[in-house]
Amino acid sequence: MREPTASRANLATEQRSAASAGFDQLAIADAVALMQREDRAIHAALEAARPAIVAAIELVVARLARGGRLIYVGAGTSGRLGVLDAVECPPTFLSDPAQVVGVIAGGPTALTRAVEGAEDDGPAARADLARLELSARDVVFGITAGGTTPYVHAAIELARERGAASVFFACVPREQAPDRAEVSIRVVTGPEVLTGSTRLKAGTATKLVLNTVTTVAMSKLGKVYDNLMVDVDTRTNAKLVDRGARIVAAASGASRERALELLRAAGGSAKTAIVMQRLACDAASAQARLDAVGGSLRRALGE
Repeated sequence: MREPTASRANLATEQRSAASAGFDQLAIADAVALMQREDRAIHAALEAARPAIVAAIELVVARLARGGRLIYVGAGTSGRLGVLDAVECPPTFLSDPAQVVGVIAGGPTALTRAVEGAEDDGPAARADLARLELSARDVVFGITAGGTTPYVHAAIELARERGAASVFFACVPREQAPDRAEVSIRVVTGPEVLTGSTRLKAGTATKLVLNTVTTVAMSKLGKVYDNLMVDVDTRTNAKLVDRGARIVAAASGASRERALELLRAAGGSAKTAIVMQRLACDAASAQARLDAVGGSLRRALGE
């Protein structure tokens, strides 16, 4: 048995919820209703944290625009959610897999099972980021529901030393678990239905924030047109070919059949296909026009 740290009983995520007292004795329908009521509180907490979320996205956009990377760092559920958001960016936005990176304490093994003691290993975080050649162009986004994970704090400290931007995310007030990041996002979701089980409200809040960060950031980098994911990777599977065709049709007015023809001619690029239809040009001319404006579909279309 490992020696415990100082008591964390003061943390909002570790306190017992009066609302879920007697949870094990509730009827199934009542237990589900209780969890759904508790989840509604997440959105109020997100709204309160909106200014910090905006500031974090501004940092991320600035660093990615300069060729830097967004590097999520976390342990356990927090680390897994960071990796999940990172791996979903390439198929959604056709981004370079190296542009958004997820680093989890304990390495890939920790994605499917617990790696004992990994979250307490601050030196390991420094070594993991050193292997990524962390630089001043990057932004380190530390994720820790309770705000105390040594692995995450060590990553933030290395970011400061290297001149990288830093964002810290936690579900407890800053006075309960201070950090030294450039931007500190605190989505205070309160006690969990199961005391200390931060895969619940805290985990949901984490996923929602990470969704917001990459979706808004990528839209500002030209990966979105209107509300369409025009950089979707249509080469991946049949579902995404269909989605790509619908995107091309919606943005250009082409029929589905014509959209599929355009996609084939454009090598699967929805953006190129849209420019071809809208400007009545071939694939090479459309791609050249996009390349000249950094891939911005609005600028390529002269909007």
